[in-house]
Amino acid sequence: MILKTKEKEKAIKLRKRGRSYSEILKEVPVAKSTLSLWLRSVGLAKRQKQRLTEKRLAALLRGAQVKRNHRLAVTKEIKNKAKSEVGKLSNRELWLIGVALYWAEGSKERVKSSNIQFGNSDPQMIKLFLRWLRKVCKVPKKDITFEVYLHKTAAKRKREVQNYWVKITNFSLNQFQKVRWKKHNLNPKRKNIGKNYYGQLRVCVRKSSSFTRKIAGWIEGICQ
Repeated sequence: MILKTKEKEKAIKLRKRGRSYSEILKEVPVAKSTLSLWLRSVGLAKRQKQRLTEKRLAALLRGAQVKRNHRLAVTKEIKNKAKSEVGKLSNRELWLIGVALYWAEGSKERVKSSNIQFGNSDPQMIKLFLRWLRKVCKVPKKDITFEVYLHKTAAKRKREVQNYWVKITNFSLNQFQKVRWKKHNLNPKRKNIGKNYYGQLRVCVRKSSSFTRKIAGWIEGICQ
């Protein structure tokens, strides 16, 4: 009984210092129900309550971080496995992918002088399309030019945006002919806003009306 009394006194003292139940149980090895009975009438000061609240919040944040790390690890594993399933692309596979990309995002033949124009904001898609133009279609580098489509609110970042696309494409700044300004949308749905916004890049091929018709034929061939 004397031992229990000492344990109870110690538990109450620790509680008054703002210790949590789990912290007290590490020093006072009793059943949690017993500890709860001992401490039910022990009040806590505002500072002590704040400490416990902060401790619970920290525990929640640690739990959330553990879940996030697990999710990232699982996502990485899935992506790596999927990536290995693709393997090395053959020239024919790259050719078909490029045709499908142009079918989805490229300009279509509307007038006799229509040229190749392909626009997107995804840097990986731009790289793949340029690879298709250069490696599969054998388009000379000198015949490829670029236009940047940018919202007016990013006017001060014009040179930064151009340099970003120069780095992505590995082409000279001289081949970036124009910046076309878009009207500002007060409620943009896109996520890449602010410093992450680099507009849209349009890839153009000079004197390519015959090439445009050839691509149209490739698309028809895929459909059939």
